[in-house]
This record gives sequence, C-alpha cells and structure tokens, in this order.
Amino acid sequence: MNNLEKRMLEILKLGKAELGYVGVKAEFEAEGTRTDELLRLLEVARKAELNVGIKIGGCEAVRDLIECKQFGCEYIIAPMVETPYALSKFIDAKDKIYTTEEQKGMSFLFNIETRVAFDNKEEMLKVAKGHASGVDGVVFGRVDYVMSMGVGRERINTPEISKDAIDIAQLCSSNGLELVAGGGVSIDAVDELTKIKEVYLNRFETRKIIFDANCLGVVDTNKALINAVEFELLWLQNKREYYSVLFQEDDNRIEMLESRWKTLIAN
Repeated sequence: MNNLEKRMLEILKLGKAELGYVGVKAEFEAEGTRTDELLRLLEVARKAELNVGIKIGGCEAVRDLIECKQFGCEYIIAPMVETPYALSKFIDAKDKIYTTEEQKGMSFLFNIETRVAFDNKEEMLKVAKGHASGVDGVVFGRVDYVMSMGVGRERINTPEISKDAIDIAQLCSSNGLELVAGGGVSIDAVDELTKIKEVYLNRFETRKIIFDANCLGVVDTNKALINAVEFELLWLQNKREYYSVLFQEDDNRIEMLESRWKTLIAN
C-alpha cells in the first residue's frame, strides 16, 4: 500500500471504531469504476473490516453483477429503477447470477431517484416484497430526485424533499425493507436525515462512505463527514497518480521511436 492508501485505511479504521462507518462504495454507473480501481478499494476496505457496496450500471446489468460476485460485496444497488417492470428485471438478473444461498448476508437494493419512480413507489414495493425472491431495500437518491423535478440541488435539504423521503421510509418500514438515504449528504443534511431516521432509516451514504443511521446524534457527525470527504479526496488523488504512472510509462520508448522514425524518413 502506498502512503495515500495507508491514510485511507487509517480513516476507515477510525470511522468503523468511532464514527459509524459500515462500508465503502464504488459505482460502475456514474463513476465508471474500473477493475483495477475496485481492487485497490477492496483491499483497503477489507483491511478495515468494512462492507463494500457497488452501484451497478442499470437494472439488468448482468456483466456488472458477475463482477460483483467475482470480487465480493455486501450491498448491490440498481440505479434508475422507475417502474415495477424495471424492478422485476433487476430481481430476475440478480437471481440469474446469485443462488439463493449466495444471496444470504447480502443486500440488494434499488434506487428511487426520480419523480416517476416516487409516483410508482407503492407498486414497486409490492414487487419488491411479492416476487419470489424480491429485493432487500431502497436507496433514496436525493440529488437526482430534485434534479428530475427540474430544481437545483440546493433544494435537497428542504422540508418538501424530506417529506417525500419520510413517505418512502414509512412504506419501507411497513414492508420490512431497508432504507438508505444518499445524495448530497453533508453537514447541512444532518437535521433532515435525523427527521427521516425518527420514522425509519437504516443507513445513509456519501459518494464513498456508508454510515449506520444509528450514529446520528451519537457520534461526532461533523468529524465523520469531514473524514468521509478526505477519504474521497485521497481516493481521487490515488486514482490520478496511478493513471499518471501508466500514462508516462511509455514516454521514453515513444521519444526514442520518434527520434528513430525522423532519422529514417530523413534518409
């Protein structure tokens, strides 16, 4: 491990011990996480004894599900699931890749992150519970949710958005499903997350860190979120340095061949 990864590991160990961290997250969807990047994240996470969550590329991203199975993870999230039919496709896809035995100890979740999905929430939760295997829960993606309604992300922490989250919380609670809140999670979001938790909330997450919702009002949330930001910054810096080395590794060879080529064509 390099120095950046060692600091990342320190943050995760402290986060697990004192700040409510339960996992780290990667995305095949928006981030486009590559295999080599994921392997580095997995090593750091496993040394910190944390779970790993992966957001796949869509409701029927079978190739992504295969990779999730190969590398091992505890949470799998399907994005942009807006209809009961799309949710049924996700359920069929994960059942194709994971046996019933392999699904034990894992959580398969789908994102409600648009107004269309929100309007279909009752029917989708019926599918989530009524299907032979179903899914384990919902991630309420607050940033995409407000953007889908044509308003800016500055509206994320308003009572209106929290009310919609609470509506979902009540449905998840009554149906025995997990609820995770994500999108724009920062210090400004703590009060709204606490309101949701008073109804029902299992976890919340930043781009890279997954928290146990029970840490709200118990741990130093300010420190927990500052460290989460530092972890993401270190992750990006580590990623940049890794690819910079790959980019530069052939520079000398290219320079030599260019010189040789110019000499040859000059003759």
